[in-house]
Amino acid sequence: MADVLKKVPVREQEPKVRAANFEEVCLGYNQEEAMEEASRCINCKNAKCISGCPVAIDIPGFIKEVKEGNIEEAYKVIGKSSALPAICGRVCPQESQCEGKCIRGIKGEPVSIGKLERFVADYALEHDINPEGPETTNGHKVAVIGSGPSGLTCAGDLAKMGYEVTVFEALHELGGVLVYGIPEFRLPKQKVVAKEIEKVKELGVKFETNVVIGKSTTIDQLIEEEGFEAVFIGSGAGLPMFMGIPGENANGVFSANEYLTRSNLMKAFDDSYDTPIAGGKKVAVVGGGNVAMDAARTALRLGAEVHIVYRRSEAELPARVEEVHHAKEEGVIFDLLTNPKEIFVDDSGNVKGMKVIKMELGEPDASGRRRPVEVPGSEYEIEVDTVIMSLGTSPNPLISSTTKGLETNRWKCIVADEEFGKTSKEGVYAGGDAVTGAATVILAMGAGKAGARGIDAYLKNR
Repeated sequence: MADVLKKVPVREQEPKVRAANFEEVCLGYNQEEAMEEASRCINCKNAKCISGCPVAIDIPGFIKEVKEGNIEEAYKVIGKSSALPAICGRVCPQESQCEGKCIRGIKGEPVSIGKLERFVADYALEHDINPEGPETTNGHKVAVIGSGPSGLTCAGDLAKMGYEVTVFEALHELGGVLVYGIPEFRLPKQKVVAKEIEKVKELGVKFETNVVIGKSTTIDQLIEEEGFEAVFIGSGAGLPMFMGIPGENANGVFSANEYLTRSNLMKAFDDSYDTPIAGGKKVAVVGGGNVAMDAARTALRLGAEVHIVYRRSEAELPARVEEVHHAKEEGVIFDLLTNPKEIFVDDSGNVKGMKVIKMELGEPDASGRRRPVEVPGSEYEIEVDTVIMSLGTSPNPLISSTTKGLETNRWKCIVADEEFGKTSKEGVYAGGDAVTGAATVILAMGAGKAGARGIDAYLKNR
């Protein structure tokens, strides 16, 4: 009999093996393991895990079906709330959401909700089980801008309600940050993302790529000239932030966004592709979030010695514990309580090193984390040929600057209410990183659901 206080272990590639390939790190549960893990759920009457899920999946409901071996039924339960379960099962921070509220976790380890969701979703992809859509459409046209997690979720929910939805994507591949921002070893593109998008297409959603809203056309034109009755903006936050230190414009300095986009869309992970990306032999990644871990682990797989340079201590790292653990196992070096001061450049304009300074933690700042302060006289130099800045992103102002009456805040984020995603412009709704700044996939999905509810209410009450 398994120990009910502990999770059923999940199989992973060995660290030394996976550090040299781009195949998925976590191998997931098989059906026997999934059913065993599901049997740990105590089926709470007042299930707190549901309130911890931004898209409010009936978690005890789907786990009960897994426990009984009814995997297709489990998928139908999840499908009522989530359009992208195979993705969420891989990249959601379950430890701070559903699993963080699991009652089983009080006296032991919480139920492995994310891995169970992944198992069910993968089973549905392998067995070609389709989501349930409407029998007829209602004739109302809605435009969705961006095919990332918020846009896909909003489009899927609206299609299930009977709306005729068209998604406009600026890039040539669908998926937004799911395709260009998350590495292959965390989220396989063809095996998972492309198949999840196909499920959304099967609901009747249309997609148009290479359409840059603000240049190819505008939101005002979509409404006034192309017959769309409502618009949801899920365009993400793709504008990178930099430090403003000397040498930051040198060859070999990337934003994490650019580095990951080149790696993903130009297939640096595939030896048969000649990808124009400076892999680097000694790489410094500045930052401590999930994107920093993704960039560091990508550079490692491309053959570099990689350092994470982060100005706070390990306790303050914003990345998921699992991602930090995996990075350490694979050989990423953590230079904590360290901050860049200057990037050195050779005569050809290429990076040749970086000056850093040691930090110590002072009083808490507005975020509640202790503010890092410089230790006088502690500067030293490190030898690097590539620097990747992973300091966060903000929305590109192109959409807001070309749309009449659309209010933004001082960070250029679109102002929208949390419950329905309603903006200052009638018929226009927004959600995800375009509203909040860079956040998680599942929070963007929750905002997409809110936008779909808002658009449905708006069009029904006109």
